[in-house]
Amino acid sequence: MKGSRTLLVTLAAVGAAAWVGTALVGPPGAGAPAVRRAHALGAAPGLAAQDSARAAKAAAPRKIARFEKDGVIAHGVVEGDRIFRIAGDLFGTWEKTPQSFPLKEVKLLVPIQPSKVLAVGLNYRSHLGDRPPPKVPEIFYKPPSALLDPGKNIVIPPGTEDVHFEAELVIVIGKRAKDVPKENAQEYILGVTCGNDVSARDWQKGDLQWWRAKGSDTFAPCGPFIVSGIRYDDLAIELRLNGEVKQKERTSDLLHNTSTIVSWISRHVTLEPGDLIYTGTPGTTSAMKPGYVVEVDIEGIGVLRNGVEKSGSAGK
Repeated sequence: MKGSRTLLVTLAAVGAAAWVGTALVGPPGAGAPAVRRAHALGAAPGLAAQDSARAAKAAAPRKIARFEKDGVIAHGVVEGDRIFRIAGDLFGTWEKTPQSFPLKEVKLLVPIQPSKVLAVGLNYRSHLGDRPPPKVPEIFYKPPSALLDPGKNIVIPPGTEDVHFEAELVIVIGKRAKDVPKENAQEYILGVTCGNDVSARDWQKGDLQWWRAKGSDTFAPCGPFIVSGIRYDDLAIELRLNGEVKQKERTSDLLHNTSTIVSWISRHVTLEPGDLIYTGTPGTTSAMKPGYVVEVDIEGIGVLRNGVEKSGSAGK
């Protein structure tokens, strides 16, 4: 944002976690939260039991948000109704600072700034219709310029009248991934968040490529939090349009799970820390109209809420 100072802060590269004072190193994989360990050389034997206790305490999911407050952009740890600013490297070592704000008093942003955004097509049986299930994850790109903050409006551009919602779980990559075996893929996942793969169906059918059908400005709402320490492949996902449930399924129904997706993509495209992967949408979708409100609600993460407006309207 113009006039804003960007604070260079971020979450942890995957691996064993450690407390250094209050510093954390390494994010957990899915369902395997990082262990918090006392940082001491020549530690006494009794510390093993203490480490186990800390590991159990660390099992609770962790929520990270990117936010703006008074012109400063930062990442923070969300605890209850407050957000504590963090200092350090989100993909390396960071620590929670004492500075905190009520969540309602900060502006939540897309939780990460990726080098690229990928997405998976046809990844729920309920979304296939009469099409055969893909043998491997079918991948396409969405430009980072399509990303939209929580609370902002999806803008229906001129020339399309059939813009649909698509509720999706979004993978956030935690460290560089190239030729990653499926069994190790969770180590490369920083966490997950909510996404809406907004799609102009008329353009999707008529254009050779999906560059505008799925890549137009505001067509990739994302957020509000990056969450680690939950079972990424078994979460309830629901979409509500003006309060009415339109999509409802579990990520356990993904045809290709999060490990398969990360492994497959990394065989062909190097994934960088912060890259986003939209994992596919369940069931059927329908058109959104100006004035509508669309909510993507994923268990353990939160609600991504966006309004809808027509290009050129006054709403922001």
